[in-house]
Amino acid sequence: MAASVAPEFSHVRDWIFDLDNCLYPASSGLFALIDERMNAYIRRLLNCDADEAHRVQKHHFHTHGTTLAGLMRAHEIDPHEFLEDVHAIPLDRIQRNDALAASLQRLPGRRFIFTNGDAPYARRVLEAIGVGDRFNDLHDIHASSYRPKPDPHGYELLCERFGIDPARALLVDDIAQNLRPAKTLGMTTVWVDNGSERGNHGAEDSYIDHRIADVGEWLETILEDEE
Repeated sequence: MAASVAPEFSHVRDWIFDLDNCLYPASSGLFALIDERMNAYIRRLLNCDADEAHRVQKHHFHTHGTTLAGLMRAHEIDPHEFLEDVHAIPLDRIQRNDALAASLQRLPGRRFIFTNGDAPYARRVLEAIGVGDRFNDLHDIHASSYRPKPDPHGYELLCERFGIDPARALLVDDIAQNLRPAKTLGMTTVWVDNGSERGNHGAEDSYIDHRIADVGEWLETILEDEE
């Protein structure tokens, strides 16, 4: 059975999704495990205690968009080493989502992942959810030249790399401010308002077209069966 989408999305040919706390619930607590490993990494890097490492980590996250971006600027760390270390976590907090997999498969057009993480970790998470084969490709922090969302540079590289026309593209993200550059380019934007850390920071209606709570449930509402 082929599928079409609700009229307000009929122009979309490229469906772009963030990964963490977006394709799986923020309530899963997966990022808490990554936070723990970031804290340990910073303790080793700066020879400091856990409280100071937490302060440094959150300062960089809030200031630069990712802890990695801040550490690269301040300490010139190796991004590959850092990402491999902090993403070495079990994924048993993530549940397989067959309904999401089915809905993604029915979307007309191409499907991409656009993440501030790295590709090896992203592929592990996608496989754990059961949607690893539902995407045409992914664009990670390496492909964005280590300039994380919401830096416009990564969005421009994404579009250039895959020949995406922003006017016919849609971005889904759980961090509201990550939608601003997409809207500026001309994309349709969808905010997953699900309680992610700093998810609602700077949220403005001017660059948020649609506000949802769950990606899978939203996809089911916009997909329409046709013979």
